[in-house]
Amino acid sequence: MLFVKGLFSTTYEIKKSKFISYIFPYSDFKSVMERLKSENPKARHFVYAFRYLNQFEQIVEGSSDDGEPKGTSGKPTLNVISGSQLINIGVITVRYFGGTKLGTGGLVKAYSNAINLVIESSELIEYVKIERISISVEYRDISKAEYQFGKLEIKVVSKKFDEVGGVFILEAKRDILEKLDI
Repeated sequence: MLFVKGLFSTTYEIKKSKFISYIFPYSDFKSVMERLKSENPKARHFVYAFRYLNQFEQIVEGSSDDGEPKGTSGKPTLNVISGSQLINIGVITVRYFGGTKLGTGGLVKAYSNAINLVIESSELIEYVKIERISISVEYRDISKAEYQFGKLEIKVVSKKFDEVGGVFILEAKRDILEKLDI
């Protein structure tokens, strides 16, 4: 599965209609939508789709045609991002109507092309699940532990010390965490 870390956009035109597509991390969905609506007050449609992993590692997805004929824009957009194995992302296509109706098949093709174009122009990163663990380390082993954290590139989220030693909250891929020898 793949995801994006930033915001990317492209423009696709057909028969004087302009389709401006944006791809971005799902966590930014609400703010991006609000910004696009304020920046594009004359746009006719704000078609969107999203896919993300919930807390149970299940894929949640949704889409909206935003006034376009049912099934001609949101669902094709969702099909493209699903078929591209994208996760934790949102896409919004802002449409300016050019005066010529494209028909249902034309709309499906136009929205699909617009989304494929923005995906091709974005920087995709492989999704890797990061695990978070807590470990306790006695004072005598703290230097050894911190050396391993650095060597294995494990992120230390926090550390607290008490009379026995330290408690570390760590984040890394599961296979990396399994290499710890403390």
